[in-house]
Amino acid sequence: MHEGFETDLRELAGQGRLRSLRMRSGIDFTSNDYLGLAESEELRRAAADAVARGVPMGAGGSRLLRGNHPEHEALESEAAAYFGAETALYFGGGYVANFAIFSTLPQQRDLVVHDELIHASVHEGLRRGRTNFVGVPHNNIDAFDTAIVRWRAAGGKGRPWLSVESLYSMDGDSPDLAELFAVANRHEAMVVIDEAHATGVLGPQGRGLAATFEGRDNVITVHTCGKALGTVGGFILAPRIVRDFLVNRARPFIYATAPSPLIAAVTRVALELSRTNPERRGRLARLVQFAGSELRRRCNIEPSGSHILPIIVGADQAAVALADSLQRRGFDIRAIRPPTVAEGTARVRIALTANVDEAIVAGLFEALAEEMRNAG
Repeated sequence: MHEGFETDLRELAGQGRLRSLRMRSGIDFTSNDYLGLAESEELRRAAADAVARGVPMGAGGSRLLRGNHPEHEALESEAAAYFGAETALYFGGGYVANFAIFSTLPQQRDLVVHDELIHASVHEGLRRGRTNFVGVPHNNIDAFDTAIVRWRAAGGKGRPWLSVESLYSMDGDSPDLAELFAVANRHEAMVVIDEAHATGVLGPQGRGLAATFEGRDNVITVHTCGKALGTVGGFILAPRIVRDFLVNRARPFIYATAPSPLIAAVTRVALELSRTNPERRGRLARLVQFAGSELRRRCNIEPSGSHILPIIVGADQAAVALADSLQRRGFDIRAIRPPTVAEGTARVRIALTANVDEAIVAGLFEALAEEMRNAG
């Protein structure tokens, strides 16, 4: 009955790409809990306080029915003010937020030009949507311009949309957003920026790398709550007309049960912590500098300059073997393989968080250097 499934799984195993769930163990160098908020006393206290004042766990329905709760409305208002946008719309996760944008907003005659390394959720939204789309080489801003010019020359009549991440989740690098907006201005394009891995960490008050562009009428940003903010969910920050259109047309919003009001209440506290407590960001920034120098000194690898440090190995099995070796030494590091990354670029991804200190980071890179020498 399930022969096709078995064949596919055997093929994945033969390629070194069979995945399975495992429990967390060892020192955290793999989570996206960049500020260490997920298990913090502050958010535990926020959850207890919300329960004590009667905030429910479940919404009981979609936002358009009975599921809209005052905590959702308060969170969206506070998020819009914090990030500097006209409005915010709260979703159950960043994936569904991206899916909603790209399956709903670009219209049939439009063109979406996206970085080839954009999140999978964008690709899925585009496949479900009605518009034309094209990928361009990673962080090549000129290629965005060229794609639009070619589309216009071939008779394109709609509106162009530009889609990038402000910090790429597997490479830890960033596009030149000023140049991207110059392209957008030349072509009257909409710009969608996924701030998932920058939210809470980078930019003024942790508002992201696109903070200076937030609030423009051609800008939409996505900020996730499940990474540095330590909770669950995602925001779409946008002009009010865009928010209203999503509420009326985005199927992932219309037909989904609303996110937990209790989580919304806790996320309000996480936003306030990000706004008013720069100490965690400062500590993480110092850790990034230290880790970069250790990686360069011990492993002769140039760091990304961010809290995401990819160690590109190449072959899938080699990446798995390196991750396994580091896990046996007490470091929770995972191998990243295709299709998450391009063929031939399997890697271990080191995520720096406030859950570790310099001594632990030094120990990690000492172990990494030794394992790389043994593998070589």
